[in-house]
Amino acid sequence: MIKPRALTSLSMTFPCYNEALNVGAMIEQSVKVAESYGVDYEVVVVDDGSTDGSSDIVSRFSRQNPRVRLVSHEKNGGYGAAVRSCLKNASKDLVFFTDGDAQFQLADIEKLFSKIDSCDVVSGYRIGRQDKAYRRLNGFLWAQASRLLFGLPVRDPDCAFKLFRRRCLEGLETKSNHLLIHAEVLARIKKRDFTIQEIGITHHPRTAGKATATGFKRIFQSLTELLRLYWQIR
Repeated sequence: MIKPRALTSLSMTFPCYNEALNVGAMIEQSVKVAESYGVDYEVVVVDDGSTDGSSDIVSRFSRQNPRVRLVSHEKNGGYGAAVRSCLKNASKDLVFFTDGDAQFQLADIEKLFSKIDSCDVVSGYRIGRQDKAYRRLNGFLWAQASRLLFGLPVRDPDCAFKLFRRRCLEGLETKSNHLLIHAEVLARIKKRDFTIQEIGITHHPRTAGKATATGFKRIFQSLTELLRLYWQIR
């Protein structure tokens, strides 16, 4: 087991939108992983206006374990809004972020731990991405645009498997409510001269639930945000 010097306390965070079939298992995995390292921890789940009872499941876990915390959005604000809430509500020294769709094994957090003592952010990149061909193509083109415009030192900025030192998130102002959020977080952190490294993480097929952030309307909104952010950062 790799236990870096920076691991004094740990926030495990993920967003949830209509993930009733996944959220319970995600919480159980998060608790198991955090407790295996023997440090102070919390599990922060942001429910972005789910209508399938996801928040009730999280509430049940939080009653059983006070380290599990539910942050609720009354209305669906979009993927980016949920990610921003995850990072804003995390309070521990290291902040881990992933998605609530269970396409990563949380035990792979050890790979992020292997690098965090020498940088401020460790960003995963998906090995063997298990998505449909059009999503892989969209992801590739989006990643290339993000890297080109912002000079990001990562090959897969949108990979939802990241570890942050708390200090690089303090005072970080982000605006995206959509798919741009990952590139925006990394671009703004990079502009503040924090260091970013990357490492490969195995990606697994979604076994339950349905992706909701990749429709044409969301992609168009994200492209508009991408250009706007470029001029702001520039």
